[in-house]
Amino acid sequence: MTDVGVQNGKIVQIGKLSTAKAKKVIDAKGLYVLPGAIDTQVHFREPGLEHKEDLATGTKSAALGGITTIFEMPNTNPQTITAEAINTKLKLAHGRAWVNFGFFIGAAKENAKKLAELERLPGCVGVKLFMGTSTGSLLVKADEDILEVFKNGTRRVAIHSEDEYRLIERKKLLGDHPAVQMHPEWRDAESAFLATRRVVALARKANRLIHVLHITTAEEIKFLHENKDIASVECTPQHLTLFA
Repeated sequence: MTDVGVQNGKIVQIGKLSTAKAKKVIDAKGLYVLPGAIDTQVHFREPGLEHKEDLATGTKSAALGGITTIFEMPNTNPQTITAEAINTKLKLAHGRAWVNFGFFIGAAKENAKKLAELERLPGCVGVKLFMGTSTGSLLVKADEDILEVFKNGTRRVAIHSEDEYRLIERKKLLGDHPAVQMHPEWRDAESAFLATRRVVALARKANRLIHVLHITTAEEIKFLHENKDIASVECTPQHLTLFA
């Protein structure tokens, strides 16, 4: 047990501070005091689908969960693939967001040659590349197009790693009335691992650092550990606790 001294929103001292004076004292006895976390994998739905969630409600939820900074993904409507789209999100967030914020620019065939400029825009935290179709229609699936993205810019590229070709091939498994239980059969572990093997090879060819998102299997983690000189990795909490 110890005391934490805060001044102007920053921790300035840790230790026994019983003799110190403060305008406000918070008794956190029996509780854990943790630093605010940074969530780099956030999907809010503004603009386009605000009836699901917007920047105000999403960031308020983040604050209540101990998150003090969020990086938000580009698969909104319209897609965040231009400077104008980044600026729109910044304007929407100012005065409404409850935490610090930044936004990913989405990689697309039509903006690949501009990404070196776009990734440096104020408020932009980097480039997000979807190798497989997810929510929305952002997609860069072909090796030559992925290489074009990697050749333009210097920041580490965040990767949604699923092989679109395998997803298309396996979609017939869903039938006419797909059940939710079929989701892991369609988007299986090999769909992810196949794309990850491809993208690591392409990253090496282009000498571009990558960050592979929401890994779900131990095999993929092992592979990325063996390639950690070029690729960093993240897991979401449910994939550390759920066996399905």
